[in-house]
Amino acid sequence: MSITQDDLKRAVAQAAVAYVPVDCIVGVGTGSTANFFIDELARIKHKIRGAVASSEASAKRLQQHGIEVLSLNDAGELSVYVDGADEITRHLHMVKGGGGALTREKIVAAASKKFICVCDSSKLVDVLGKFPLPIEVIPMARSYVARELVKLGGQPRLREGFTTDNGNLILDVHNLRILNPVELETTLNHIAGVVTNGLFARRGADVLLLGTASGVQTLTV
Repeated sequence: MSITQDDLKRAVAQAAVAYVPVDCIVGVGTGSTANFFIDELARIKHKIRGAVASSEASAKRLQQHGIEVLSLNDAGELSVYVDGADEITRHLHMVKGGGGALTREKIVAAASKKFICVCDSSKLVDVLGKFPLPIEVIPMARSYVARELVKLGGQPRLREGFTTDNGNLILDVHNLRILNPVELETTLNHIAGVVTNGLFARRGADVLLLGTASGVQTLTV
């Protein structure tokens, strides 16, 4: 029987549960792999105090499992944050935001002592940028930010028919070859009207649990 991508995502989600301390509040990401983690977290929900969700969708899934969802303001510093990535390097720099939750994901990651990234092996790359880089923008700044992104060599496209949980727009930037992700993350954040961008390099992952056909590999910086 062949191993599916869902099998790999489920395996890393199960492995991530081992990083969740007893009696803690867990930061939870957004997306298909994060959904598998939420389902695994439900098995140990009696051991945790609750969770902080990075999106309305994740909050709803947590609540459906009977896990208490807290606001980050009430929770304070989190012990651990578990989330997937759209691309990740061996330096544990990531592109995130394919699901549009990048701003809240970045906030929850920043507020967490440890960031555990859970991915299948297709997400591991040598250089970031093949996956279009999502950038959340204030609606009135959309065209200005797009022009600035063109100057940086990117090809921004508005994510049609999509609004973030924060009421903003997403520009997906194509054709970037991101050789210095920390520098580019800083540059993008300085463009007026950018809420945040999908580069998670200044605060990358601490541990990568990578689902492969031969089992879950653990990578650290």
